[in-house]
Amino acid sequence: MTKRVTISTLDNMKASGDKFVMITAYDATFAKLASEAGADTILVGDSLGMVLQGHDTTIPVSLDAMAYHTECVARARPHSLIVSDLPFMSFSNADDTLHASTRLMQAGAQMVKLEGGTWLSDSIHRLVERGVPVCAHLGLTPQSVNVFGGYRVQGRTPKEAKSILADAVEIQDAGASLLVLECIPAELAADISSKLDIPVIGIGAGGGTDAQVLVLHDMLGMTETAPKFVQNFMEGAPSIQAALKAFVDAVKSGDYPKEEHTYS
Repeated sequence: MTKRVTISTLDNMKASGDKFVMITAYDATFAKLASEAGADTILVGDSLGMVLQGHDTTIPVSLDAMAYHTECVARARPHSLIVSDLPFMSFSNADDTLHASTRLMQAGAQMVKLEGGTWLSDSIHRLVERGVPVCAHLGLTPQSVNVFGGYRVQGRTPKEAKSILADAVEIQDAGASLLVLECIPAELAADISSKLDIPVIGIGAGGGTDAQVLVLHDMLGMTETAPKFVQNFMEGAPSIQAALKAFVDAVKSGDYPKEEHTYS
């Protein structure tokens, strides 16, 4: 029987320099396949709003929807650590954050993920204090797409880069166990990863992070227009299972992401 992945597992992998893998999944079937392929973590992402529900953004996704899909994933009993997104405006204050996190943890999540900077420090501290592990998310945070004016690379100016680094350090100090960095320059992501004690997961953030995550439908070539950082692992693969395994192997070997998948 494969041993369940825990936060300690990921901490040890960072310490030893071993890359780990996160894949999104929204149901029992794909959660099982991702786990069997060797994904160390599964993200029940609010990306389901776009790839399952047909929305243009993640903003319409409800807490009920997140809880439902978390339950579906948890029923697969994957060995992977299950991380679930807190949806838009479900964590606007500490009390709401506790309520929403309770829903997702009781649905089967083993960690919650929330987007934002230092304004979340108090909420993160309160969650961890009450037994809820936290994954933070900086850089391009999709729930803020209307503020950013679209899906744009973040951290390209010295001021933006300094702000993201400062947020990362404070979020770690507040008690976060993991950090996702999305669509930021590879050099900045590598610098942040080297300065933090907690593992850092990249998506469109170069190969210098401790792990990589991709949206399931993107990496299987199912989306009409995939972002620059996505590699279609279904190309040349005889099955979905083989494609998932190819992604896992490419991350762990350092073959993904390539330079063509990164931003400067």
